[in-house]
Amino acid sequence: MGDALLNNIHLRCQHLLLVLLMLPAAALAEALVYTDKAHPVTAATDARIVLLDQQHHLETDLSRDLPPDPQLAEAIIHARLNSSSGKRLQSDLAKAQQDLTDAWSLGIEKIPAVIVDRRYVVYGEPDVAKALDLINRARSQPQ
Repeated sequence: MGDALLNNIHLRCQHLLLVLLMLPAAALAEALVYTDKAHPVTAATDARIVLLDQQHHLETDLSRDLPPDPQLAEAIIHARLNSSSGKRLQSDLAKAQQDLTDAWSLGIEKIPAVIVDRRYVVYGEPDVAKALDLINRARSQPQ
């Protein structure tokens, strides 16, 4: 009975490997889309969307409806940051700043930018599925 179970597991693993090998390369790769709210994209479900203006929007929300008195405004900001939603906001701000750093390190020149494996990029295509198809075709070409 143990041999039959091992044989069944082995066959299932072979089947899974065959299915994975048949997937397009971009389906297994990390797809990132760098854009902002002024350049909306039609996103593929497996792509991560990074809004490069997210930090600005978060900071605008944080400073919304502040009074002109700087001391009172500072106290309100501190209260907002120390609330449970403020802790989440601080985390979101740190993530937005990291996203900007990542975009800079990738050398993003234009948005939207669809990037796969931190190596392949398509600029200016708002249809992410179309951009991924272009990347897949380029990856399948002999180099």
